[in-house]
Amino acid sequence: MSRSVRLVPACVAALTALALTATACGGDGDGGVQGTPGGAGVRDPYFPKAGNGGYDVGHYDLRLSYDPDTHRLTGTAALTARATQDLSAFDLDLKGLDVEKVTVEGEPARWNRTGQELTVRPHDDLDDGETFEAEVRYSGTPRTLTDADGSHEGWLRTADGALALGEPVGSMTWFPGNHHPSDKASYDITVTVPEGLEAVSNGELRGKETRDGRTTFAWHAAEPMASYVATLAIGDYDIHRSTAGGVSVHSAVQEGENAKVLDRLPEVMDWAETNFGPYPFSSVGAIVGGEDDAEYALETQNRPFFPGAPDTGLLVHELAHQWFGDSVTPKSWRDMWLNEGFATYAEWLWEEDEGGDSAQDTFDELYEEGEDEYPDLWAFPPAEPTSGAHISDDPVYQRGAMVVHKIRQQVGDDTFYDIVQGWTAEHRHGNAGTDDFTAYVEQQAPDEDFDAIWDEWLYGEGKPAHP
Repeated sequence: MSRSVRLVPACVAALTALALTATACGGDGDGGVQGTPGGAGVRDPYFPKAGNGGYDVGHYDLRLSYDPDTHRLTGTAALTARATQDLSAFDLDLKGLDVEKVTVEGEPARWNRTGQELTVRPHDDLDDGETFEAEVRYSGTPRTLTDADGSHEGWLRTADGALALGEPVGSMTWFPGNHHPSDKASYDITVTVPEGLEAVSNGELRGKETRDGRTTFAWHAAEPMASYVATLAIGDYDIHRSTAGGVSVHSAVQEGENAKVLDRLPEVMDWAETNFGPYPFSSVGAIVGGEDDAEYALETQNRPFFPGAPDTGLLVHELAHQWFGDSVTPKSWRDMWLNEGFATYAEWLWEEDEGGDSAQDTFDELYEEGEDEYPDLWAFPPAEPTSGAHISDDPVYQRGAMVVHKIRQQVGDDTFYDIVQGWTAEHRHGNAGTDDFTAYVEQQAPDEDFDAIWDEWLYGEGKPAHP
């Protein structure tokens, strides 16, 4: 697996014959070509270049080392995947960083770079259904991406380390992979940093070892995870460990941040399980960074990230995402309202159960006066954002929550909670889209007519005529 790849001029001509623009390539030998290249992108309606066709990743083994003083990241990414067609080549998403070597099944592979695409041509073709391992060695200074809405993602430098946030495509700045929500995998993430710093990631901490002034942290996320909720936080964190609801709690709080609200995490977990069903993962927690580390909170799997200490409502929102978004993951970025609508409605339910405004009060206020706080509330339907720049806009969150409330109004509480808990159970650790959801709701309440909700609230343009 670790043999050096010898760069040879002849491979440039070979790749040109494949109509590929080569920036680098490696390997020798040429197996008989029986398959075809996998697709570069999965044709997501908003991010068509995200993800890749021809294979499914089952597991990522990432071995990383980072030096905050030089901002240099070195890594080896080993992907275990299954071919879904006969493959002569396949693509990985990787933005920036320098590729040093690529192997497939231990054999040197030819490769080239074009934009965010790392195209790999194995020594021998891969057969449909074949399980294979691809390994990429790379290094460099990871990039921060500016999204169409002006927010920043990818690899974010912090005062004492770094933070990796991946929604929607930022994870390709720190490891190569199939970076679309539709391809979920388990992860091992091993990170080496200067002694004295913490490196916090997803799943459970399986090991920590300090040697020669550097500390290595080994994290394991056994449950399937979309790459956009993979995270890595490096810095001066205080670590808090406990248990909640029978699962381990591992939280990291930036030194100097007051995160007293995390004391309520077991209470919020218990409440969420009552409403949404059993917690879908084997660990939970939070990462509380500095207020300047990022511009937003994010539902990174197992332990959401917060820029500064959250209030209780935000804690409820991001923990609800562990069910809606992290366990039940959208098929495409068009389905974002299934994440954000439910997580926003979780805030409404929490407020109701805590003795504040009822969900009906919140709905009514939004309908009557929502434009005052959310000027774009009726700009587009929640299930059809106008572009990738708007998948995190108010219609997806607030109007998405209104769709959920309309369903509750229609069917009553008993059936509503049966629908919610059945939905999270049926699609646990999987992917689902809007069509799957509407069909499921109709199946669970066959005597109800949901056409007005779908036509006016979920897909309708403008403000519905009647609340």
